[in-house]
Amino acid sequence: MNITTFHDVVEWTRALHEHLAQCLKHCASQHEEERAKWLLGYLSDHEAALEIVVAGFEKQADPKALNTWLYDYQSYAPIKPHKTCTAPYAKMSFDEICQEIFDLHEQVIGFYRYLEGRTEIPETRALIGELLKLEEHEAMRLVHQTNRSRDL
Repeated sequence: MNITTFHDVVEWTRALHEHLAQCLKHCASQHEEERAKWLLGYLSDHEAALEIVVAGFEKQADPKALNTWLYDYQSYAPIKPHKTCTAPYAKMSFDEICQEIFDLHEQVIGFYRYLEGRTEIPETRALIGELLKLEEHEAMRLVHQTNRSRDL
């Protein structure tokens, strides 16, 4: 995806969550360990819900912010998930799945922090700030939920 505006950033994030939800769901059906199956199903549902929330930003955000050109993007290398799900999560342990998903979310958060630090227009700073808060909150929630499931 070629990202040139903040609308593209929102769309890229939505597509990332959609792709991850589909891949996790696909891998859940192939995993042999029951606890990992549960985790993959939970994470898939969580990513699908995030996709819907992020899609809402496209509808509710200030059009000026969405249509603002993004010039600093080229100097940052965002996450590029694989185009097709080759079932990597189906072969990972519970802890490896957690670490992989946490790392992915940290990369998204790092990307938003990068953009927030370079955004000068108040509307775009507010948009990125809201997306950043959403991703940080959801990453924290994932950590808490998966840690609780380890205790079971």
